[in-house]
Amino acid sequence: MNELDDSRTQSRPGTRALLIFVRFVLPTLIVLSGILLAAIVQSESAYEAGALLISAGLSVALLSLFYRVGVNGEKDRGREEQAREYFDRTGQWPGE
Repeated sequence: MNELDDSRTQSRPGTRALLIFVRFVLPTLIVLSGILLAAIVQSESAYEAGALLISAGLSVALLSLFYRVGVNGEKDRGREEQAREYFDRTGQWPGE
């Protein structure tokens, strides 16, 4: 199941657009601003500032990825717990 289609994200208007912005658009804009800064100004400090902005954009993207991986892991643990409870009640693993 796609985390963007989660029922909690569709309960409030604008939440889906905000998630897309934070997960994809914001990191892209930060990285592009670093590339443009270094390409347009072409000085040593502009290269350093550009590298800083590129690193910051990649950090935002990685934090978003790690959060999504953590949330998916939580869902998997919940399903595993339900399967174990079913096994305890019936003596059979679900789906067998």
